[in-house]
Amino acid sequence: MAFPPKLLNDGEEIVLDLRPHWLFMALSTGVFIAMIIVGLLLLGWNPSASWLDTGSAGVAGVGFLICLGWFGLTYARWTNTHFVLTTDRIINREGIIAKRGVDIPLERVNTVFFNQGPLERLVGAGDLKIESASETGANEFRNVRRPSIVQKEIYTQIEANENRKFERMGEAGRSGSRAPADPTTPQAHTIPEQIDQLAELHQRGVLSDAEFARKKAELLDRM
Repeated sequence: MAFPPKLLNDGEEIVLDLRPHWLFMALSTGVFIAMIIVGLLLLGWNPSASWLDTGSAGVAGVGFLICLGWFGLTYARWTNTHFVLTTDRIINREGIIAKRGVDIPLERVNTVFFNQGPLERLVGAGDLKIESASETGANEFRNVRRPSIVQKEIYTQIEANENRKFERMGEAGRSGSRAPADPTTPQAHTIPEQIDQLAELHQRGVLSDAEFARKKAELLDRM
């Protein structure tokens, strides 16, 4: 199940939506497969004592149910764990019934570390540690897919987010400097030019007849 788009802010886009690496499920899956093999061996063994047949079948059945439940629980946790990178923030959500998570705005991220052991490097998994200017200070995410690539993408989005912020500031400044003055207050340097502008505004319906006559009289008085 993908991360729900309804949880995103306006204009926010998902860059990465990752489940944990399959190492997250390696232990429960390995034990489950081993229990199946052991159960098949026990059921295939046919000793002469009938009570051993019943006992081995019971042990195999109980063990199978326990391992199946563990595997199913781990899979449910896997499907409900999200590591999401958007154009604005880093999102982590996990939990089946009780949910928990953390949101880290990109502008608050200070440093991103990744760590991989030999096996993790071999299979493309690892851990991420993100230090940020927040109350938690540092957040660690385990079993992340290709952590070095994720680290690089986080820094790329941080830079892009900063560029967008500066662009918005620049546009706000330019729009402020170009903010139109009161249309009833002409900005020309000479009085005849101001009267011409008043006439144009009057023709466009911006000024009423009375306003045009009054402001024209004020300009003529200044000549």
